[in-house]
Parts: sequence; structure tokens; C-alpha cells
Amino acid sequence: MGNVVANIQRLIIQVIDYFYTPFRKLLPLETFRYAATGGCNTVLDITLYFICYNFILDKHIIDLQIVSISPHIAAFLIVFPITFFTGFLLAKYITFTSSGIRGRIQLIRYIISVSGSIFLNYVFLKVLVEFAGFWPTLSKFITTGIVVVYSYFVQKYYTFKTANLATL
Repeated sequence: MGNVVANIQRLIIQVIDYFYTPFRKLLPLETFRYAATGGCNTVLDITLYFICYNFILDKHIIDLQIVSISPHIAAFLIVFPITFFTGFLLAKYITFTSSGIRGRIQLIRYIISVSGSIFLNYVFLKVLVEFAGFWPTLSKFITTGIVVVYSYFVQKYYTFKTANLATL
């Protein structure tokens, strides 16, 4: 099993690094890998969100007797655990591979950083859909752009920081 995982990791890194060549003068490799893996995870997130909102929830409010959840928030809550898991694995094993922080600590820090992402997702989805009147999927695109910038800096300088960054 370990060889299969290592081979998948190596293959993903080779594919990403192959496409890095034209960008090497513009971006550090780590930033390019983050953009590639984050982009894939974002496409997965938005695709699952769209499917969940439009087809699984069918744009209906979820009534839990105690509280009702709007479909755009319910879709986010359903999709989140999937993209949390894939995002952590991609960040740990593809993007920020030089971090010396133990995996358990990285996961705890990732949970903390993602808590900020959840808060930002919730606030921006609420504001854009319910107050600005934007379509939920468009709101998700806008929100994702804001959260990606936040997430990159938190992951680079906190969750997966390296010894060199720790001295800054």
C-alpha cells in the first residue's frame, strides 16, 4: 500500500512540475504546486457544491425541526468534509513537502486554519446570496477566490511552515 501511495504522490508531483517550466520565472515551485493542487481541489469543491445544491438538495431548505438551513449553506456543509480531506492531503504530500512539523500537529493547525475558511465561506455566502442577491454558484466562486488567498498564506506561514520560515 505504501508503494502505491508513494507512486501516486510522485506521479502527481511530476505532472505538476512538468507544467511548471513556463512559470518558473514568475512563481516559486511551491506556489505553483499550491495553485495547481488548490485549483484541482477548488474545481472539485465547486463541482460538488453545484451538484449538491441543484440536484441533491434540489434548492430546498433543509428543515431540522430545531433550525432550518438554507440550501446554499447546506450544500457547503455537505461538500466541506470531502474537500477538507483532499485539501489536507494535497497540501501535506504535494505542496508543502519540506515542512518538518509532525503530521498530527499539521492536521491540528490545518483544522484551525480551515476554521477561518469556514467562517469566511459562511459570511461571504450569506452576504452575497442573501443580501447582495447573487446566484449561489457565482457567490461560491467569489467566496472561493477570497478564501484561497487567505488559505495560502495561513498554510504557508503557519500550518506547514518550514524551519526557514520559522526564523522570520
